[in-house]
Amino acid sequence: MKVYNGKDLILGRLATVVAKQALLGEEVKVVNCEKIMISGRKTNTVAMEKQKRDRKGYPLKSANFSRLPDRFVRRAIRGMLPWKQSRGKEAFKRIMCYKGVPEEYAENHIVVEGATVKKLPTLKYMSVGDVCKSLGGKQ
Repeated sequence: MKVYNGKDLILGRLATVVAKQALLGEEVKVVNCEKIMISGRKTNTVAMEKQKRDRKGYPLKSANFSRLPDRFVRRAIRGMLPWKQSRGKEAFKRIMCYKGVPEEYAENHIVVEGATVKKLPTLKYMSVGDVCKSLGGKQ
């Protein structure tokens, strides 16, 4: 089992690493999901997420997007998986995301070096917790 600390990591880069590990059969946990960063301008990031939620047709059959940071990150990781195939569904079941750090996963965190916010050329980013809060999620 691998435990990734999401503090100050870029969402997409972390999601690719986690998805690849899950496809290889590893059980993966991601902690500190509310502190994961999304790169881009704040206004554009929030506007795109609002547009994604408003693009609904029939509400009982259309996609549901959660406003909780841990489920937001898990949904982003699902986008990196072939989740309509059986191996993708099995890999998705092996992934769990947590807000904060649960006591049983308090030690031995893996930090992905190539995914830190320090790699970005600009200071334009915001955390997943802030995005969810601006969409009306509870903190």
